[in-house]
Amino acid sequence: MILAPLFKMLEAGLNLRVPLLMKEMMDEAIPAAMAGEGNGLVWFVGVELFLDGLFGFLLAVAAQYFAARAATGYSARLRELLFGKIQSLRYEELDSAGTSLLITRMTSDCDQVQNGLNLALRLLLRSPFIVFGAMILAFTIDTKAALIFAVLIPILLVITFAVMLRMAPLYRKVQKRLDRVTQDTRENLSGVRVIRAFRNERGEIREFIENHENLKGFQLAVGRISAILNPATTLLLNASVLLLIYVGGVRVNMGVLTQGAVVALVNYMLQILVELIKLANLVIQITRAYASLKRISEVTSMESEARVEGTVNAGAENEGVPAFTEAPSVRFEHVSLTYQGAGEAALSDLSFDAKSGEKIAVIGGTGSGKTTLVSLIPGYYRATEGEILLDGKPLSAYDERSLRQSVRTVFQKAVLFSGTIRENLCFGLTEEEEQKITDEELYEALRASDAYDVVMEKGGLLGPCEQGGRNFSGGQRQRLTIARALVSKPRLLILDDSSSALDFATDAKIRASLAALPWNMTVFTVTQRAATAMHQDRILVLDEGRLVGEGTHEELIENCPVYREIVESQT
Repeated sequence: MILAPLFKMLEAGLNLRVPLLMKEMMDEAIPAAMAGEGNGLVWFVGVELFLDGLFGFLLAVAAQYFAARAATGYSARLRELLFGKIQSLRYEELDSAGTSLLITRMTSDCDQVQNGLNLALRLLLRSPFIVFGAMILAFTIDTKAALIFAVLIPILLVITFAVMLRMAPLYRKVQKRLDRVTQDTRENLSGVRVIRAFRNERGEIREFIENHENLKGFQLAVGRISAILNPATTLLLNASVLLLIYVGGVRVNMGVLTQGAVVALVNYMLQILVELIKLANLVIQITRAYASLKRISEVTSMESEARVEGTVNAGAENEGVPAFTEAPSVRFEHVSLTYQGAGEAALSDLSFDAKSGEKIAVIGGTGSGKTTLVSLIPGYYRATEGEILLDGKPLSAYDERSLRQSVRTVFQKAVLFSGTIRENLCFGLTEEEEQKITDEELYEALRASDAYDVVMEKGGLLGPCEQGGRNFSGGQRQRLTIARALVSKPRLLILDDSSSALDFATDAKIRASLAALPWNMTVFTVTQRAATAMHQDRILVLDEGRLVGEGTHEELIENCPVYREIVESQT
């Protein structure tokens, strides 16, 4: 960051010497040689010009190297900061930001900032230094001719900054349209099977073209404004060169100026021309980089109470609370949750107790709030009203990493990562924990989830797993994610409709295996199957975000119309 501008300034100083050396060559060296005084001065000035060019080239290469190092390093740190921030955001913050927006921030916006910083390090000091340096040296040659420089430079600066102020908001709009195009692309790639199943390719292509044309329109508008800058500055400077040659020619005829002085003044004017063209491009790039940096700062400035790597939650009452050694009890006290931007609450005034080691089923119709309820227990979402207690203490009292180690969630959508099966089973463990765990412990978790035979067919624990688990069926992926949750021997297990792709026999087999595990564990099972719910210790029945029934299967058949309707519809 320091060396790149320093070397560029040294190079600029050498460039500013060149017109003076040419003036010396024309006014002194060549006339002396023609007068028969020898070519010594011509050779001396010529060698100076050669050395100036050589050292200028070396300094430019060094400046480019350090500018690239600094810009790339800054961009890398920025991506690390942004990725760390994204990892720390809670679910509601990720929902409000949107995946496509975050992807654009991590890719396009970071690239724009990198390119802007690279150019700024090389030109932000160099170009103004040459512009004003050339003007000052022009005054040392001839004051009257140099007045052209004094009038021209402010006009060019006004044009440059006017264009910059006009373009800054437009670039932000361009990036927002780019977010939309990225979102369309991502949705089409992730939902390609559904799109083709419904033969809706033409509709998606039409929507993409519409959004893409919108982006193109804004990009063309920005391009038209930025395109004004180079021709306008070039036109003004070339007109100034003509005026300078005219004024210089008149003053040469008057005997006030030498021909070498006029050539030096024209050289300084051409240097200003080149630098202002560079400065115009720099202004365009910095404007884009500034707009991208503001977009990045919108994400990095998002406030989140989530923490990474075992730091304590904000407002923790007891720092460093260890992981649960026994299955925890769970209590909801008048808990309500309203999603950001939602018109009404997803959960309303929920109150219930789950005893230590109890097996709880959560059942209800689609959209009744089952997943929302269990997402509150590990702190994925924060309750907008009420309080959640684990073993009599609020969630904020627990160290987040310890809490997540003891509370494992198996989601309905089974997500596996590219790598080996062993790496997927050990996902979420520290390096030390992963080294300590034995293959037999992994096999135990696989047997409990009825995934042992699946893994053996794929080549054992070192068998390959493709991105998203594409080389496994839906049911196999769900069984592997259950095994992954069991590896750390959690004290509270949340199964969020994680058997939806399994047949009834496999589901029953896994339930029996979980009940036979050697450690005590509280289990919450989200399900739409009455056959699964009826075998749990207690059932919670939700309807439109409210708890409308609580008890055993027999009690709810007698007392809860909603549960009775679910059972009758399935049996």
